[in-house]
Amino acid sequence: MTEMTIAELQQKMDEGELTATAIAEQYLEHIAGLDRAGPTLNAVIELNPDALSIADELDQERRARGSRGLLHGIPVMLKDNIDTADGMMTTAGSLALLGSISAEDSGVARRLRVAGAVILGKTNLSEWANFRSPHSTSGWSSRGGQTRSPYALDRNPSGSSSGSAVAVAANLCAGAIGTETDGSIVWPAHVNGIVGLKPTIGLVSRAGIVPVAHSQDTAGPMARTVTDAAILLGALVGPDPRDPVTEACRGKACADYTRFLDPNGLRRARIGVARSFMGFSEKADAVLELCLEEMRGLGAEIIDPANVEAAGQLRESEIEVMLYEFKADLNAYLAGLRPEVAVHSLEELIEFNERNRDRVMPYFGQEWMLMAAGKGPLTDPTYLRARKRCLRLARDEGIDATLREHRLDAILAPTGGPAFLTDLINGDTYKGGSSTPAAVAGYPNITVPAGQVLGLPVGISFFAGAFQEPGLLRIAFAFEQAVHARCQPQFLATADLTAV
Repeated sequence: MTEMTIAELQQKMDEGELTATAIAEQYLEHIAGLDRAGPTLNAVIELNPDALSIADELDQERRARGSRGLLHGIPVMLKDNIDTADGMMTTAGSLALLGSISAEDSGVARRLRVAGAVILGKTNLSEWANFRSPHSTSGWSSRGGQTRSPYALDRNPSGSSSGSAVAVAANLCAGAIGTETDGSIVWPAHVNGIVGLKPTIGLVSRAGIVPVAHSQDTAGPMARTVTDAAILLGALVGPDPRDPVTEACRGKACADYTRFLDPNGLRRARIGVARSFMGFSEKADAVLELCLEEMRGLGAEIIDPANVEAAGQLRESEIEVMLYEFKADLNAYLAGLRPEVAVHSLEELIEFNERNRDRVMPYFGQEWMLMAAGKGPLTDPTYLRARKRCLRLARDEGIDATLREHRLDAILAPTGGPAFLTDLINGDTYKGGSSTPAAVAGYPNITVPAGQVLGLPVGISFFAGAFQEPGLLRIAFAFEQAVHARCQPQFLATADLTAV
């Protein structure tokens, strides 16, 4: 099963060489050997007890009526903040939500089931999608413990979709779904050598997903190839009555994004280089320079520089918006949980964490939660001003202005630097990244493997305006096919600092 694409798995099922049941069994064996034993990646927080029976039903359906499509019988993982109406819990990695089983599928889970995917299990994450403390260690949750990088086990897998990225990178599933508020899909994808796509807000339903901030939250695909990411995206998109913002995608969502994948997609594409996001890692910058030369050779018009000038002014207002929305959105989600769940409000959650400090907060606290609890309603003028400023800086004076000024198809930047060491004492040591403008604007962003730094993967990001996923996929696919930068992980204890 190692490195097999969705199309390859589908072909083997069509030819009778494999069944959905056999594929699921092989992935489960791989999880047992790598995630639970061996290098103990700790990417999977829970397995679906119904996975094999679902796979068997899909095998019977294929024999009787044929395949539903490219995801029929394909095992995927969901981040543990995405509701599933089955035997699995949805806990956002928190002990406070143990026993929380949803009565209804999230919009994402429902669409995957309709497409014929086998939801194999749920993945670990940075607890509460990394919105508990500014001193957190990404990939750690009180329920799931610490997820580890498959490239160097002492390196951090990044957050908050840590488990989803590691599960895909280590071939524990064919693809996975992560969620992002700012960087939580693209960052773990980039440091784990896979493709991650954060869609436009409103393209994918947020119904039934534990929230951070509704103006920036979205689910998105994580896969080993751009093609697989496109296949997953096509299954996820579309209007959902439970999430009114998805009405904006009516007439814009595509059932099949693979039709935009063109190996010549860089020819005459105008791509701007946001150099203001460089300078954090000399070696990652060197990888990007090589990529620029490759793209020029493939016919791309590289406009250099093409900075998103207002990006550096976003952080304070973004945090203000997130604090207000976290309180409102999480209270609404928790209030709808079953009575037997321990918490039903942010206030109760904070109290639970304090009572269980030794288990829940042994390494870092809950500062973000305490700050959010002190905020007012979403009618507060402070919130409204901050949100208005975010939209002006990220869209009007940010991405839109850069695209318009240089007549660009996309903006390019390093996704970030190589993975840092996991440090439960001091927390994360991010040095910089490029995810914020697209996250705050609600615009699409895709990261693709670009190379390695001393054996550690690094990726580059392409982002553009609202609902421009087709163009980004076209560019990303052409780049991927030219550089073939993905390398399989070797599960080293530590990075090989002699690698060149």
